[in-house]
Amino acid sequence: MGLVRTHVSTAATGKPVVLIAEELSPATVDALGPDFEIRQCNGGDRAELLPAIADVDAILIRSATKVDAEAIAAAKKLKVVARAGVGLDNVDVSAATKAGVMVVNAPTSNIVTAAELACGLLIATARNIPQGSQALKAGEWKRSKYTGVELAEKTLGVVGLGRIGALVAQRMSAFGMKVVAYDPYVQPARAAQMGVKVLTLDELLEVSDFITVHLPKTPETVGLIGDDALRKVKPAVRIVNAARGGIVDEAALYSALKEGRVAGAGLDVYAKEPCTDSPLFEFDQVVATPHLGASTDEAQEKAGIAVARSVRLALAGELVPDAVNVQGGVIAEDVKPGLPLAEKLGRIFTALAGEVAARLDVEVYGEITQHDVKVLELSALKGVFEDVVDETVSYVNAPLFAQERGVEVRLTTSSESPDHRNVVTVRGTLTGGEEISVSGTLAGPKHLQKIVAVGEYDVDLALADHMVVLRYEDRPGVVGTVGRVLGEAGINIAGMQVARADVGGEALAVLTVDDTVPAGVLSELGDEIGATSARSVNLTD
Repeated sequence: MGLVRTHVSTAATGKPVVLIAEELSPATVDALGPDFEIRQCNGGDRAELLPAIADVDAILIRSATKVDAEAIAAAKKLKVVARAGVGLDNVDVSAATKAGVMVVNAPTSNIVTAAELACGLLIATARNIPQGSQALKAGEWKRSKYTGVELAEKTLGVVGLGRIGALVAQRMSAFGMKVVAYDPYVQPARAAQMGVKVLTLDELLEVSDFITVHLPKTPETVGLIGDDALRKVKPAVRIVNAARGGIVDEAALYSALKEGRVAGAGLDVYAKEPCTDSPLFEFDQVVATPHLGASTDEAQEKAGIAVARSVRLALAGELVPDAVNVQGGVIAEDVKPGLPLAEKLGRIFTALAGEVAARLDVEVYGEITQHDVKVLELSALKGVFEDVVDETVSYVNAPLFAQERGVEVRLTTSSESPDHRNVVTVRGTLTGGEEISVSGTLAGPKHLQKIVAVGEYDVDLALADHMVVLRYEDRPGVVGTVGRVLGEAGINIAGMQVARADVGGEALAVLTVDDTVPAGVLSELGDEIGATSARSVNLTD
């Protein structure tokens, strides 16, 4: 992983050049200050963007400008890509990282705005506000048709109690709603402080009168509110999704609305966007908006000011809190290759644990400890929360996420490493006392990332984007069964290693596979081999 390039290009003015490729608030330019030459272009026009980016130090964009590998290659002096918003779908972060270009965004700029929109959709679905307005403007007075329901004394189910979910819970509590939540990564004590009761997903589905979704989009959460879930809800339930498209299965929601198993929905996000023609739009009881979650003047201004400050910090060589791929400041050359390894180990830990740890230890062993390795702890934390929160996780806000969830974090170092030159271990103690750990190292001159231990079991397997970790009773035929189940599902096994403590005792199998293993296939696999634990790990962005 690279650092920000140290060479600073200067224009004829002698100042670093910042290119503003889309319309941003005047406050953004004010926040940059007088120390830069400001240029502008239409980033949505490739013919205009590519020559304009050639000699600039930083580029500020929103959503219309694609800073892909081609654009990064054309920008020979680029050091910072700043996205005035939360998502980074239009930035090739991997290509930027390889080129040593820092990518920053504004992860907290739209938290309040997104929460308020979810609340607005919830109220609109309860009281049929858009439908009544549209009918009246068409000359129709339909009071009886658009009779709604009160929010007071109803149960709101919040799926995902991160920052946005917590704000929604807080605001809707003021309406007299009883709030319950599903979030395996939030401690029940923390939720209780907010006046929220933590339930399983099935329990939440059964008791909620309104459901609002606030989860990150991961292979595990796509389709989470699908056909099975929508057969467990009350017929009067109203569902709001202002988080990420695809978490609520649109085809399943259509069927549920058609069959009267769901009373209404409020949607701001869709599986494919822009979405202007959906079967869901035929229902009068569906309130739909065109991804307006971050679309307020205040949010846009906050985003612009935030990334302008990050650009100033980055070009000054200082720590950049909102950097998503590299950390500003000096990191020892020997430590840099360990950053992506530590981050992936953190993500693997979360996948294996399936919940937030009460205590988390990041252990670093070997020659590397002669340097300051605090950044490896931050990188591991970044990975731990990458698939947990519905926000971009950075080196600076990762400890805040841990603090919010009551996670005690410790860094342990030792120059002794008997089996490998350097080893990083992420070890966590869960609320029930169970300990989960995963260790990794870098091998050879190309710094091949390898997993070398899961708990007490030694393994030796190159990390891959898609992995499966199984625990089961050691006996003949298990490996064959695993191959058959995955083969029937069309999933190719790239690598596999089995470890055991004793013959006939517990065994651990780690597989690398070519594709994400669907939840149904993983469940079948676990049932077929009698697994005590079957976990899927997905390290794709």
